[in-house]
Amino acid sequence: MQTDIVKQEILLIIDTFSKKELCEKNGSQSYCHQSFAKQLEEACWNGLLDEMLIGIVQELSSQKRLCLWQIQQSKSFLQIELCNYPHKVEKHLSINPYVFLSTAIQN
Repeated sequence: MQTDIVKQEILLIIDTFSKKELCEKNGSQSYCHQSFAKQLEEACWNGLLDEMLIGIVQELSSQKRLCLWQIQQSKSFLQIELCNYPHKVEKHLSINPYVFLSTAIQN
């Protein structure tokens, strides 16, 4: 039996979020001394993704949610990967400009 793989990629541009808002939601002083990108990543792992991006995270037809699988940090954005089953990323289908542009140059 073949498993259908559903994947969603989201790029969060780091400059578009409020550092003050993240610190207020967490309330921890040690949390506020981390880099903003690290704070945003931690907030995503702690479930804040749904609150920040209402209606963006896909649900499967069976009403199951996609799982947060991986977060990769870049200089100006976080690449968030959500999926229902782990699998290797097809680089030419990625929305990450560093990934798909590297494959375009080879063509």
